[in-house]
Amino acid sequence: MTPGKWVRTWEERYPGVPLRLVDVSPADASEVLLRGAADAALLRLPVDRTALHAIPLYTETTVVVVPKDHLVTAADEVVLAELADEILLHPLDDTLDWEGPPGRPALDRPATTGDAVELVAAGVGLLVVPQSLARLHHRRDLTYRTVADAPQSGVALAWPEERTTDAVEDFIGVVRGRTVNSTRGRRRSDAPEQPRPERPGKQGKRSGAAGTHRASSGTGSAGRKPRGGTGGRRGTGRPRRR
Repeated sequence: MTPGKWVRTWEERYPGVPLRLVDVSPADASEVLLRGAADAALLRLPVDRTALHAIPLYTETTVVVVPKDHLVTAADEVVLAELADEILLHPLDDTLDWEGPPGRPALDRPATTGDAVELVAAGVGLLVVPQSLARLHHRRDLTYRTVADAPQSGVALAWPEERTTDAVEDFIGVVRGRTVNSTRGRRRSDAPEQPRPERPGKQGKRSGAAGTHRASSGTGSAGRKPRGGTGGRRGTGRPRRR
């Protein structure tokens, strides 16, 4: 996962509340939440909805990791049929929703995605993973290309529903892109006070921008009354003699 932008937003809005990130494997992430070792987690779907509450965030692009001199690099995008003759590594912590990648299987399954990336660098085979994992295990001698028809991995924010604390609600607001002034997902006592618009004076006048947002009060441009008298206006009063 790449939660950097959310962490920066949290630190700006809640500088007095430390946010600690814990790196866990995909297989252990749900268990970390259930035993109370973390308040919330970014997980890959599917999630056990009977034990955890989850908000789907986005779906990742799937890529194939290859050596930089591999033929696949000649195109910007490939399909699975073009990898049918390749040895495709299938790590035990694979996060894609399939029984196994197409192509020729390797003799053994690597224990982790990191181990599989090392085997790609050694020329043993190729690896199909979500794009963020390809970036996480980046090497100068490797690159990746999008696989158009491969299964994709969905990412969700999950937490135990019975432990929906104020801090968790605040983090949900950050992840969902709510503004700092939004009352959803924020404790109202923490929300910054907003200046009240200035009330009209005795003569119905306003200063600044306050009058531009309350035109329906009977003054200002929308509710302005016509001036009294008829002097100075053509087409009013007695007609002229010819």
